Amino acid sequence: MYNVLPVLAVFSRILLAFAPAFLVPLAWAWFLDARDHAAVWAVGFAVTAACGLVLWRYTRLHRRELQTKDGFLLVNLVWLVLPAFAAAPLLYTVPGIGVTKAYFEAMSALTATGATAISGLDALPVSVNVWRCFLQYIGGLGIMLLVVAVLPLLGLGGVQLYRAETPGPMKDTKFTPRIAETARGLWGVYVLLSAACMLAYRWAGMGWADAFMHMCTTMGLGGFSSHDASFGYFNSPTIENVATVFMLLSGVSFMRYFIVLRRRSLRPLTDDNEIRTYVGVMAVSIVVVATLLVAHGGYSDWVEALRTSAFHVVSMATTTGYASADYAKWPVFAPVLLLFLGCFVSCAGSTGGGIKMVRMVLLIKQARRELVRIIHPRVVNPVTLGGVVMPASVMTAVLGFMLIYGATTVGLTMVLLLTGMDVVTAFSAVIATVNTIGLGLGEVGPTGHFGGLSEVQLWVLSFSMLLGRLELLTVLVLFTTHFWRK
Repeated sequence: MYNVLPVLAVFSRILLAFAPAFLVPLAWAWFLDARDHAAVWAVGFAVTAACGLVLWRYTRLHRRELQTKDGFLLVNLVWLVLPAFAAAPLLYTVPGIGVTKAYFEAMSALTATGATAISGLDALPVSVNVWRCFLQYIGGLGIMLLVVAVLPLLGLGGVQLYRAETPGPMKDTKFTPRIAETARGLWGVYVLLSAACMLAYRWAGMGWADAFMHMCTTMGLGGFSSHDASFGYFNSPTIENVATVFMLLSGVSFMRYFIVLRRRSLRPLTDDNEIRTYVGVMAVSIVVVATLLVAHGGYSDWVEALRTSAFHVVSMATTTGYASADYAKWPVFAPVLLLFLGCFVSCAGSTGGGIKMVRMVLLIKQARRELVRIIHPRVVNPVTLGGVVMPASVMTAVLGFMLIYGATTVGLTMVLLLTGMDVVTAFSAVIATVNTIGLGLGEVGPTGHFGGLSEVQLWVLSFSMLLGRLELLTVLVLFTTHFWRK
């Protein structure tokens, strides 16, 4: 029988590492909100720390080197349980939210999805919006990497956690000899860009509180805002341009930035096939959408059309989910294209969700290879990426992932249809959550939110966000009998 106690022993320390996160909204509440709100965050910190200590007390003697299956179980446990701790303070600070909506909101935050079930964001205490946005900052690059970087508690088994948590198919790639050093390097880049983003927002006209919150959700590509109108609240082209730049930067693999700093050269960026494709798809899509907006009379000024198109294309393609206009009213091709881009454009190793651009590149090359083989059956035409021949195991993994991705999307959509949801809202809600985009069409479009959905629908979509954040296989492997065998 599989022994979970060593996994719980590590999880207890992760709870202890997560507890100080409550001090961030506590600080904001103490200085900007009523003192009773500060008490809520203080209790959240105390309860989380206490649970971590109790669990550590009863599992501390059960330590061993973590195996691969331990890493998968631990990651799932973290992303299932931490939202519950994160949701608890919302029950006391957001009027009438309820357990289901609170958990949905916390799951959306930690998975950097950005699908919100709360309306009246402008009237919420500052500390609540800070908490929602800060959770996206933590979840953006992966709380597991944060723990491995800050706490050397995993002198054993760090690689297993890294492989389970890191987005994209290149999970075995390391750029330093020690996984903790790699994690610290990634977070160093993350914090450096975050500081630049926050200062840029402040320079563009945001207040310090808004600059901090939107920095968190921009770098995490989560898309939460402190305003119901999202970026439409600011009505500022300069602020939107800043957001566009940093969303573009966040959609690129942070591993590449790490290598750039180590080598002091931009070649790791300019020579990367995935990044070149990423930029090319973005550029073409921006021009196409801008052309549609001008052609259908939505905008008469090409510059304004390009700027608006760039903001929304980058926002949706990087799975951020900001909006400054109701794109659902644009020519129908445009909103469907935006959703489609969100499924695959982000680079592996970025804070974005979806299939990842590298998988799409490999799939296209595999399809082209098969077309060539039809005409020339004996030709040797391997799939390559960056001049390196891809092993058959990688291609099999990519094809298997795409099969499960398609089946999951269809299956979850059918479940939502069973609950009585209309087909446009059901399909786009699944696309928005399993790809961590946050915005869809219909009831969950840019002017709507998920608050009007039933409790059953919210639980289904919470599971969809978990699947998307951990890239399907990490979660679904737990449902196989082989996983639980000793």
